[in-house]
Amino acid sequence: MNALNGIGLGHFTFLDLSPVDLVRLARQAGFGFVGLRFHPVATGQLNWLPDAAGLRELASVMEGEGIGLYDIETVVIDAGFDPEALIPALDAAAQLGAQRVNTCADVFPALAERFARVCALAGERGLSVDIECMKWRGVNRPGACLGLIKASGATNAGYLVDTLHHARCGGTTDDLRQIAPRLLRSVQICDAPLPAPETTDALLAEARGGRLLPGEGALPLAESLRALPDDALISVELPNASDERDPLTRARAIHAATAALLKEV
Repeated sequence: MNALNGIGLGHFTFLDLSPVDLVRLARQAGFGFVGLRFHPVATGQLNWLPDAAGLRELASVMEGEGIGLYDIETVVIDAGFDPEALIPALDAAAQLGAQRVNTCADVFPALAERFARVCALAGERGLSVDIECMKWRGVNRPGACLGLIKASGATNAGYLVDTLHHARCGGTTDDLRQIAPRLLRSVQICDAPLPAPETTDALLAEARGGRLLPGEGALPLAESLRALPDDALISVELPNASDERDPLTRARAIHAATAALLKEV
């Protein structure tokens, strides 16, 4: 599989596109790699886990387009989650040369053990696991993510810096500077206004369809990136339900805004 270079494009930005179409869009817009949704965030929700023939087609398209796969998203670890159910997605990710699995979590008595099992299953396939905080979930602070990693004993886990969730969960740039570099492997970029939405419904609407291009909001994006290891992988996760531009025009605008941000770092 191709080495991961440049900026990545997260599937959530264009979740209605199939993996093959997202890979082709990523190449046309200038991105170097993608993340793919191979596991539903809830029962019955959209995911794009291919069958065997689909995996072969996707691998061929990725090779032809020169686009690698970085991670698969988004695994919600709650009280009803069975880590073994993740195995087909993990197998597919490993087959395509992915590196990481993106998770979030609620709080329940067996959380550390459940997270450890996810990390073990991922590790058996050469994958690592990232966890991000979300304001409306039990693990809703950067420190809670780090505490879960420590409690699990997993050595292949890290903190996913989603710039929106990090800010909405009370995280600061100073917090990032204090985290061990080995735990900061993955970054998802978007912008937003500084005042946070006041209700859970509004927070959900912002995260799932109201994210802004870098430079259109007021999050300390450049300062945050300067606080991270130089070799952290940077992707864009930017769903925006009000942007009516065609996917290629929008993807190119996202890439251009992100590239301009990186020049400031």
